[in-house]
Amino acid sequence: MHAAAQQNGRILLVDDEAAILRTFRYCLEDVGYQVATASTARQAEALLQRQVFDLCLLDLRLGEDNGLDVLAQMRVQAPWMRVVIVTAHSAVDTAVDAIQAGAADYLVKPCSPEQLRMAAAKQLEVRQLSARLEALEGEVRKRKQDLDSNNPAMMAILETARQVAATDANILILGESGTGKGELAHAIHAWSKRAPKSCITINCPSLTAELMESELFGHSRGAFTGASESTLGRVNQADGGTLFLDEIGDFPLLLQPKLLRFIQDKEYERVGDPVTRQADVRILAATNRNLDDRVKEGDFREDLLYRLNVITLTVPPLRERSEDLLLLAERFLAQFVKEYARPARGFSDDARAALLDYRWPGNIRELRNVIERASIICPQEWVDVSHLGLGAQPAGNGPQVGGAMSLEALEKAHIGAVLANSETLDQAAKTLGIDASTLYRKRKQLDL
Repeated sequence: MHAAAQQNGRILLVDDEAAILRTFRYCLEDVGYQVATASTARQAEALLQRQVFDLCLLDLRLGEDNGLDVLAQMRVQAPWMRVVIVTAHSAVDTAVDAIQAGAADYLVKPCSPEQLRMAAAKQLEVRQLSARLEALEGEVRKRKQDLDSNNPAMMAILETARQVAATDANILILGESGTGKGELAHAIHAWSKRAPKSCITINCPSLTAELMESELFGHSRGAFTGASESTLGRVNQADGGTLFLDEIGDFPLLLQPKLLRFIQDKEYERVGDPVTRQADVRILAATNRNLDDRVKEGDFREDLLYRLNVITLTVPPLRERSEDLLLLAERFLAQFVKEYARPARGFSDDARAALLDYRWPGNIRELRNVIERASIICPQEWVDVSHLGLGAQPAGNGPQVGGAMSLEALEKAHIGAVLANSETLDQAAKTLGIDASTLYRKRKQLDL
């Protein structure tokens, strides 16, 4: 199958010759594209009002309709859509005028099936790249929105973060799981002079010391069993940019001296390769652990801690940001109802009160998950308390050891809170001191 067809592009064909429409349609549908046809400007306009197309193949000679006028209307009606002018040899000059008016390219009839498919594939690839860029820009805007705050403590953190972003100082971001430490790290990179380069993230608890070294610094071919080819490593990928070490408190102790050396000297070696290399990388790190305690326990090097926390930013938990809670909830709701095409448009007064009363042990991550679920199951305009599913924890205060509740209820509340506070099932199981399969059975048993 044609490579571009795998993207399932949507193409509009506009031509007043039925034979051309039929031939082009079959040729493009054979490789998997979704194709619609129109023989007049009015038909094309009607289709554009009902559907979204990535590409239009437009014949400039549409009977009584002027192709350049149709092109101008399309540029207004669907500015994201790529338009390729289809013309005969005798009208190439007009096609050039169309390019100047906003068309992406032109195709001369008669053309072979392969020429047609190549022209479509080229424009759909450009459209896909544009859509990806729009999505990335949307993520940047969303990240900035999610970091907006009316809470004095959070506002102070953001102000400090913007100031230190302009430097190359190493930054340690502290805070409970789910508070948005990763979002803040990426924002710092975006505010810095290193923004044009990459911000590379490594999730420290996810790998053993051996695999972490290979992931971080790369390895040469044959360095260990399974190393069938050389890899560059994340440090190389981050050269000129930022390396974000997420959950640095779980960084393997055996590898900490090599990380310390790299932070100090910007030098490293790939696994199985004696050549010393350099990389210009800014270090950001985050953890929900108390690193001073980790140092006392012998699990974290004190000199590494000193190198990492040149600047320390402590992100407050969501329960201490009541000024931001409803704003975040409304923003998440708007995002998810649009994504899932659901009817909810706001929260009832009782739901708003419940959101404010809940303790949010999983912080912003838990809030996001709760609102996503509510947006999906709510069949009406207003999200109510029943759609939030916050019954596992009494309003105001969490379950208390020794309180008037059954062991099963206490277990359910605790496991639910740990799950909400964990990025993965394995991480939650590790926190609870059980294996992942046991946790899976517990979730089923307790209806979590």
